[in-house]
Amino acid sequence: MPGAVSGEPLAKIIDRTLHAQAARLTGGLAPSALWAAYLDWAAHLALSPGQQIFLAVKAARKLSRLAAYMNRCALQQGDTAPCIEPLPQDRRFAAPAWQQWPFNVLSQAFLLQQQWWHNATTGVSGMTQQHSNQVEFASRQILDMMAPSNFPWTNPEVLQRTMEQGGQNLIRGWQSFIDDWQRQVTGRKPAGAEDFTVGENIAATPGKVVYRNALIELIQYAPQTGEVRPEPILIVPAWIMKYYILDLSQQNSLIRYLVGQGYTVFCLSWKNPDAGDRDLGMEEYRTLGVMEALDAVNAIVPRQKVHAVGYCLGGTLLLIAAAAMARDGDDRLKTITLLAAQADFTEAGELTLFITESQLDFLDDVMWQQGYLDSRQMAGAFQILRSNDLVWSRLVHNYLMGEPRRMTDMMAWNADATRMPYRMHSEYLRRLFLHNDLAEGRFVAGGRPVALSDIRVPVFAVATAWDHVAPWRSVYKLHLLTDTDITFLLTTGGHNAGIVSPPGGPVRTYQVMAKGHADRYIDPDAWLAAVPKQDGSWWPEWQGWLHAASGAPVTPPAMGAAAAGYAPLADAPGSYVLVP
Repeated sequence: MPGAVSGEPLAKIIDRTLHAQAARLTGGLAPSALWAAYLDWAAHLALSPGQQIFLAVKAARKLSRLAAYMNRCALQQGDTAPCIEPLPQDRRFAAPAWQQWPFNVLSQAFLLQQQWWHNATTGVSGMTQQHSNQVEFASRQILDMMAPSNFPWTNPEVLQRTMEQGGQNLIRGWQSFIDDWQRQVTGRKPAGAEDFTVGENIAATPGKVVYRNALIELIQYAPQTGEVRPEPILIVPAWIMKYYILDLSQQNSLIRYLVGQGYTVFCLSWKNPDAGDRDLGMEEYRTLGVMEALDAVNAIVPRQKVHAVGYCLGGTLLLIAAAAMARDGDDRLKTITLLAAQADFTEAGELTLFITESQLDFLDDVMWQQGYLDSRQMAGAFQILRSNDLVWSRLVHNYLMGEPRRMTDMMAWNADATRMPYRMHSEYLRRLFLHNDLAEGRFVAGGRPVALSDIRVPVFAVATAWDHVAPWRSVYKLHLLTDTDITFLLTTGGHNAGIVSPPGGPVRTYQVMAKGHADRYIDPDAWLAAVPKQDGSWWPEWQGWLHAASGAPVTPPAMGAAAAGYAPLADAPGSYVLVP
């Protein structure tokens, strides 16, 4: 066992092994964390008779509203106004069939019950906010699982489809379920993913791997214009995902778009770690990743500052690297662009519900045994955050309606998941999420703390309106942490689809405003109300900002720099991205 080699006592090894095995049943979630939250809720509710009376009155009123609604439905012809409306993002009961008896009563009763449980699990005096959020979230997950839309005999759309097709939809759904189950247990990709091949129709922008170390391959993309801007672009993607989220099919590739606009583009492709990489930490990701890539870019495009771009976790790492560079007098960056990246993690959305000492200790034991966090364990947590969209809606469409959704390039990329090294992931969750060290000036890089306020280069920060990983108000906090010019852009869409938003794609809107380092702070709600919306993709807006920060076009640089030790090693997309 790994723990035995490191000299840990036998009792600790036994506990860690037990926790790691338990995690196979819980999806990596610590039972003790949830038990503590529910005990906190139950104890404080038991000692709050006033709150109990309040909830009893609420229940009586909701039953009365439901009874009145049923009475109106029985006595009136045509549509009857509902007694409760679902939340704007809840589309489970939007179809006309849900307005017919008895399904209208089922949906209304469910929504009233959901509202009552929200009242019951929030606002209980004396509870910690973390426990209150956990109990409310867990109760919502249980209710979502029991929604009438999830069962064929209580879903009128499924019943109607079954009658129209003589049950063929259920047969197709069963076949789809068996196929998905077999693929899951054998480790194969989802159906349809075989239509997307890395290097052929995704991750296919021409280029060369010009540098490789134990952690990254650096790809330089071939120019597509006669002249290019003198300053190169270096992209730092997150290692929780494979880099080609930014180089999907030709029409959805941000990298291809940038190259087509006359930029020399470099991008890191992270190695998918295994058990042998368990001791790689955040410092190695900074030095072997960002800094060594920057050295290579400077050698291939000498005497030019760099437009640095970071996506998600890669953006956080880029901020750490930029702050360390500013501290040390390294002025090689021209601008910084952050795509759905956070620096302050105090309001990092519902993902923070899983970040407690109890949960992280449990997660450490899982990674201790494996040496890494498995992609399926990570995917489970993200699916829970959007269970209606990613779990139950998929169940209904695929298995009850018999209409599996067609595989897209982004879905194929999402199925090509990665792992996270033990040490890095533990440090990341504890130092950033749990203790918020970066925002509070305690994060150590190169042996000394870094301060984001040292960064002086202009920043272009992109956030997405429906982001469940990096909520836009959390991203907006960058205004409070830096002392530089910030152009903040908020676009519609989620964490991935909002970023991969090419011109001519799905209808999007965005809001953008620049703030100088000497300008007064505007709070996010005031910003949202004051900044006008613009139609279309945000890509051209960013390209215009980069254009203004770049020099006059010049002849494209050579691919690699053999004399400096950066000879081309292989064609893009390289070998690291192909490691399952």
